[in-house]
Amino acid sequence: MSPTVTTSSAANGNVSAATARAAAKAAVEAEQTGPQPLTLAKALNTAMADAMRADDSVLVFGEDVGMLGGVFRITDGLTATFGQNRCFDTPLAESGIVGMAVGMAMNGMRPVIEMQFDAFAYPAFEQIVSHVAKMHNRTKGALKLPMVIRVPYAGGIGGVEHHCDSSEAYYAHTAGLKVYTPATVADGYRMLREAIDSDDPVMFMEPKKLYWSKDQVDLGALRAEHDANAARGTSSEGSAAVARPGTDATLIAYGPSVPTALAAAAAAAEEGRSLEVIDVRSIVPFDDETVAASVRKTGRAVVIAEAHGFASVASEIVARVQERCFHHLAAPIRRVTGFDVPYPAPKLEHYYLPGVDRILDAVDDLQWED
Repeated sequence: MSPTVTTSSAANGNVSAATARAAAKAAVEAEQTGPQPLTLAKALNTAMADAMRADDSVLVFGEDVGMLGGVFRITDGLTATFGQNRCFDTPLAESGIVGMAVGMAMNGMRPVIEMQFDAFAYPAFEQIVSHVAKMHNRTKGALKLPMVIRVPYAGGIGGVEHHCDSSEAYYAHTAGLKVYTPATVADGYRMLREAIDSDDPVMFMEPKKLYWSKDQVDLGALRAEHDANAARGTSSEGSAAVARPGTDATLIAYGPSVPTALAAAAAAAEEGRSLEVIDVRSIVPFDDETVAASVRKTGRAVVIAEAHGFASVASEIVARVQERCFHHLAAPIRRVTGFDVPYPAPKLEHYYLPGVDRILDAVDDLQWED
């Protein structure tokens, strides 16, 4: 039986003093404005709390997301603030988690579920592909599935097999799914709020190694931006961002590879070469306009991703750029990706993951006249 959706005030009507204090603390934090140091983990946590506070139909569930707050503590405090009917633990059964979320979304709720680790989502793949992605089309638009599937993904944390995988291509290939992946703290908040607002199912790919990245973020401004966009019916959905302007070549990256691309651009600048960095942000829908405009300007491009290169999101980006920018290209587009092997042991992952040196080698190979 699906849990009863309860407002935060009702859920805290007969709770302990500690839970009441947690709710009061969360309310105070929600009112904070001005730039403040914030991690990506906290930005995602705040986005869910704000969405739950604004809409009683939003609920969060998954393995260990309740009192523990999730393996990465992304849901920390949500159960204490909103009660166990709004944020709760499930059995270790990913297909059951997704199947229950489908039923809830079909009946007016907005579930936000966590897959805990990227490869843990594979037992739910049939549910995602056969039902989550197809329900709207199958019912000729009669049923919508406003649900978010949060997937901590990619490497860089020294995890073992099944705990570090770049699975974004599976979802990007599946028509009917949106696929988001934030690389900055502000985008973590912005994009998760928009994903929860969406009437379509969203695969929300969270770069694990960036959870503890920190930036100065004005939550008040982000909240105001979200509310204004919601009132106008607009959003940043499907839009890429110019993370660093440049003139000589374009580095195209998403999620965990964006900081690496920025580091490569900084290193190239010391050698007198100006590299523009594009943060894709939304894999599906994809922002062809921003990406193509950058490559037309620079004439050269390198696509960077942690996933395998063969039949990948990076492959698709190369194809789309080549189709739109062929007559502007001064050199073939290069890719710097993970190698086409199973994810390696922790001590070897630094050889596998794209790094600054590999990116700069690819840039040097872009047929410069000098």
